[in-house]
Amino acid sequence: MTILTRCGVGILPAVVCVALTASGVWALDVSGTPAPAKVNSGDTAWVLASTALVLAMIAPGLTLFYGGLVRSKNVLGTIMHSFVILCLVSVMWVLWGYSLVYGPDRGGVIGGLDWAGLSGVGIDPNPSHGPTIPHQAFVLFQLMFAAFTPALITGAFAERMRFSALVLFAVLWSIFVYSPLAHWLWGGGWLARLGAVDFAGGAVVHASAGVSALACALVLGRRRGYGSDYMAPHNLPLALVGTGLLWFGWLGFNGGSALRADSIAVGAVMATQLAAATAALVWMVAEWLHRGKPTALGVASGAVAGLATVTAGAGYLGPLSAMLVGIAAGLSCYLVIVWKGKIGYDDTLDVVGIHGVGGIVGMLATGLLASKAMNPAGVDGLFFGHAAQFSIQALAVLAAVLFSFVGTYIILKLVDGVVGLRITPEEEAIGLDLSQHNERAYS
Repeated sequence: MTILTRCGVGILPAVVCVALTASGVWALDVSGTPAPAKVNSGDTAWVLASTALVLAMIAPGLTLFYGGLVRSKNVLGTIMHSFVILCLVSVMWVLWGYSLVYGPDRGGVIGGLDWAGLSGVGIDPNPSHGPTIPHQAFVLFQLMFAAFTPALITGAFAERMRFSALVLFAVLWSIFVYSPLAHWLWGGGWLARLGAVDFAGGAVVHASAGVSALACALVLGRRRGYGSDYMAPHNLPLALVGTGLLWFGWLGFNGGSALRADSIAVGAVMATQLAAATAALVWMVAEWLHRGKPTALGVASGAVAGLATVTAGAGYLGPLSAMLVGIAAGLSCYLVIVWKGKIGYDDTLDVVGIHGVGGIVGMLATGLLASKAMNPAGVDGLFFGHAAQFSIQALAVLAAVLFSFVGTYIILKLVDGVVGLRITPEEEAIGLDLSQHNERAYS
């Protein structure tokens, strides 16, 4: 009989104990207290790869998508918007943005500045922000979301905002709109406490960007010559390359939000792919029936609409539910863009119709179709036995829409008073490239 057996410990449990301890799954110190969670290399690799994928969504994905859709005299100015926002938000996120969103809660409204300058944010995991990855890996991943969101808004005022106004707007919007809203849902704020869920940014990213885009389109007004001048995209192949890069990066946008390389990440990637593909086909068929011919831009727009719509629930949806979300995305976003043409507001690159409507529909669809069978840590929607979840999601949508629109409107008026929002008619005729940056995209 071995010493372990004589001591009352079976051989098999002892072997399992030693194996688990050696693997780092759990460990005990000499006092018998569980040791802190350790970094998992697989999870860390997945989150870092997803961070790079989301960066690719901004540059070159969004820059090429938006750049190809504007007129040739505005392509560099439009591309500059996303690049500069990425740089601005990267610096602000470290100095104060991350702490405002994820720092210790202050009344359910905003995070404190305890982590300003990443003070106390190191390489050890934080149990609340990715228990198996370095805390700074989580910071980097969320930085990309904070940069992508205001970059989306620029499509609404493409071809007519001053560059100085763009810079000031991006700084103020990131502080006073994005940070509180992200804290409400992701940082332990009041909407999270009510039970609202937003897996990867249906409300925080897409609904907020889309509603803010509507405020921008209304405050800045129409482009010079809107409705009479030829304003077709100058380079559709460029825009389609951008669409492909957005789709590619979105797999990390949604899949990486699981913060682990696990079955939830796989489910999120599967839902993302199916919703995008389904929405692209639905948009194509709707346009074919409505206008007589399907277009490449229509298929691309449908794919982006599906991606935006599935974001809220990607980690909670089964494959068939994701396809239903894609159908809803393709139909609703297409109809809103057709409606925009009848109303006449000038949302240059259809941020409202694709991202705003997509984000709202996605949040509501999550309240219907979410299932704990796909994510035990998630929620069940109305169709899976939790009737209240739809109402909670609707409340989150209402809060995000009202807060984003009012906040953006106030910021726009402030920026207009300080530096002026709009370029002059002469500068608009010349284009952003020459008037704002003294360079040309094409010789």
